[in-house]
Amino acid sequence: MIRMIVGLKGTGKTKALVDLANRAVETSPGHVVVIEKGNKLLLDLKHQARLIDTDEYKVSGASELYGLVCGALASNFDFKDLFIDSSLKICCNDMPSFEKFIERLDRLTTELEVNCVTTVSAAPESIPESLQKYIF
Repeated sequence: MIRMIVGLKGTGKTKALVDLANRAVETSPGHVVVIEKGNKLLLDLKHQARLIDTDEYKVSGASELYGLVCGALASNFDFKDLFIDSSLKICCNDMPSFEKFIERLDRLTTELEVNCVTTVSAAPESIPESLQKYIF
């Protein structure tokens, strides 16, 4: 299952994601993984959450982000909660590729029973119709 926190820069998306991730650390029956661009969340997240910086692994683009998620899932069968900050930015602000990424990620996380929350820096009305169902 995927949920997207959508809004323009400065609307509190990252803070909401951090709050959800820290709450998941306390309540999740499995491991919590947070993927971000840069290393800005290090001090905000509880240390039990696994933080992955896409810049450290030179991840750029939707297919590379999907590969990173698949690799993380494959390496840990106790993975139950996934948080991705700035997902559209990691996908190079390429909305068609981002749309395919979200659709693939939804199938994967549904099959593996992983909860996923991602932030998207965009106006809600600019999100394609096929992705509107993920916005909360």
